[in-house]
Amino acid sequence: MRGDDFQQQVWALLDEIPFGETTTYGELAERLGDQTLAQQVGKAVGQNPLSIVVPCHRVVGKDGKLTGYAGGLKRKQFLLDLEEPATVKAGRLF
Repeated sequence: MRGDDFQQQVWALLDEIPFGETTTYGELAERLGDQTLAQQVGKAVGQNPLSIVVPCHRVVGKDGKLTGYAGGLKRKQFLLDLEEPATVKAGRLF
């Protein structure tokens, strides 16, 4: 994957998000050492050229809401639902 050093760092963090889990742009920025980088992290996430292989769909807004995804928010929700652990699904009423 081609990108600048910052993009490469963000994409490496995306690759570390476990299956069935999510994180936020702010949490990724904190892992890079500066929470104020959240918007730049979002831009780098959006420029991920391998969005299925490098799981950018696992990144959500700070309030847990879905935010941009190149494949559309419906597809992002589908992927998150697909990965949701059975124990979490069983605990939901709807």
